[in-house]
Amino acid sequence: MRNLIPHLDGRVILKHVACQRLRARSRSGMKRTGKKTATDRNFVVALSRGLDVLRAFEPNDGLLGNQEIASRTNLPKPTVSRLTYTLTKLGYLAPVPRFEKYQLTPAAMSLGYAALANLGVRHLSEPFREEVMRATGGAVAVGGRDRHSMIYFGQSRGSETVGVQLDVGSRVPIATSAMGRAYFWALDEHDRAELSRVLREHYGSRWPKMRDGLERSGETVAKYGFAISVGDWHDDIGAAGVALKLNDGTGPYAFNCGAPAFRFTEERLINDIGPRLLTMVRNIEAALGGLMPHSKKQDSKKLKSGGKVARVAEGIR
Repeated sequence: MRNLIPHLDGRVILKHVACQRLRARSRSGMKRTGKKTATDRNFVVALSRGLDVLRAFEPNDGLLGNQEIASRTNLPKPTVSRLTYTLTKLGYLAPVPRFEKYQLTPAAMSLGYAALANLGVRHLSEPFREEVMRATGGAVAVGGRDRHSMIYFGQSRGSETVGVQLDVGSRVPIATSAMGRAYFWALDEHDRAELSRVLREHYGSRWPKMRDGLERSGETVAKYGFAISVGDWHDDIGAAGVALKLNDGTGPYAFNCGAPAFRFTEERLINDIGPRLLTMVRNIEAALGGLMPHSKKQDSKKLKSGGKVARVAEGIR
């Protein structure tokens, strides 16, 4: 083969090499950014990757190195090295030379606190959450979606909830948590189908089992107005969840009330915790100027099993 190459036209060889490199770059870009974003001319891949690096830091991490960040983001380590260098120069990361790792700085935290300050529902809901916490002995939280998880941005927890070690910034999975399930069924059909696609891609072979749990939770939401999770997310946690829908275009958000499963059994969740949480959220909606509180008569008109909710569930397959 080497003997043949000198006899080929140099331009042909260069063109062949260029095509090979172009195909390789195309495949690489498609793999890292996804089919949808790779063809979106307005999507800034470098910005997306930089934010992915910041997202890699979780509440209890402390320090992360380039290798750990690369593993969490599925980005090449050389790319991560350039991104952490840039984020350090911008003041969002601080290097810790002794361990060859990085930590988030107050500049990065300021982004989160600015977001929290602008979430009126967090502040307004606090007395409502405190009331339900005292009445039930459970931890009451409010959260919003972040990719395939719900992230807490408000938490009310008392001395009786030591078994629920979650706080602001904690994440719970959409597919298996009461908060996530309530959020899922509050979405319109289009957004629910898109979220189902995201969850299916994220969980892979585990998705069918999680999908079945979501379908069952849809029946529960249709019947009672709230979702429950008993041992689906954590073996020893029971919780109820209710979505919050507003008329200003924000959200939906979702609340949950959870405790160790031996205290929050399925029976208690359905007969006591869930109804209390539902009433709380309806009152918050009214206080925020959103939807009016639902009456029992309205709740009785919710979707019946085998009806629309069953047809919608087909869409999450």
